[in-house]
Amino acid sequence: MKKILILNGSPRLNGNTSALIEEFTKGAKLNGNEVIKFDLDRMNIHCCKGCLRGGKNPESPCSQKDDMDKIYPYYKEADIVVLASPMYYWAFSAQLKMVIDRLFAVTEIDPNYKTPYKECFMLMAAEGNDENNSKPVIEYYKYLLNYLGWKDLGHLIVGGVLNIGDIKGNEESAKAFEMGKSVL
Repeated sequence: MKKILILNGSPRLNGNTSALIEEFTKGAKLNGNEVIKFDLDRMNIHCCKGCLRGGKNPESPCSQKDDMDKIYPYYKEADIVVLASPMYYWAFSAQLKMVIDRLFAVTEIDPNYKTPYKECFMLMAAEGNDENNSKPVIEYYKYLLNYLGWKDLGHLIVGGVLNIGDIKGNEESAKAFEMGKSVL
């Protein structure tokens, strides 16, 4: 059994990204995995201040005190992190990027700034539906994981889904279920 942390960067709680998360979660739970999801847009989370004063308190590692304190315990225990977001200008949403930046406070707990090892999936819904649309965000995702020292378990970008509900019936969305099911 794996502990899976899903960071949902979509502001639409019933949108296309959420549909991908739902399919992934169904697949992951089939094998008895523990899944927790945070809807980041509904949380009180502030941008990283770059103060480099984190890591002093392992229970509340960031110098800012906000809803990141709800995420940190699950992040530290997670085997797998799922970065889920709609594509905004060839990148993650601000909500997700803000949380990724704030995870650095956990890295600061280690005197050598070693980021805790995780395995990772990326789930994304996008308006554009061609390789050139996906290329920048996939490249960023791979560079991010390389820097963090995390293992890429796979990524899925489902294009052509702008409006809420556009993803229904999209064959690509079934891949999210299979990705979740692959977690043993």
